[in-house]
Amino acid sequence: MKTAKPVLVSTTLPTAAKASALAQAVVRVRLAACAHLAPLRSVYWWKGRVERGAEVAVQFKTRRPLVRALMAYIRERHPYEVPEIVITPILDGWPDYLAWIDRETSAVPLTSRPAHPRKAVSGKRRTS
Repeated sequence: MKTAKPVLVSTTLPTAAKASALAQAVVRVRLAACAHLAPLRSVYWWKGRVERGAEVAVQFKTRRPLVRALMAYIRERHPYEVPEIVITPILDGWPDYLAWIDRETSAVPLTSRPAHPRKAVSGKRRTS
């Protein structure tokens, strides 16, 4: 099965709540198959000064054809003046996983269903 080129789209947000809200919104509208969130410490230049602080990294798994729409979606909802939005190609991977990314981002968005906890299906390990 031929799949669209998979990519990772990364960003950072100032709090776990903001990161979680963005991740859930992006996945719900199927601009990404999944999102990973991880706390981190950042050191960066901002307006002539070296700053540092806690942030939450969010890494989305999606397809190359969705990148522009995903970047716009993130930008519209991001609290930072200049948010990090970085695209990294996935050069290779387990074919079933890459097909899963393709399938889940090709489906109709679930905008009308209420949120629910993610569960393992048929006793299998979660895919993200």
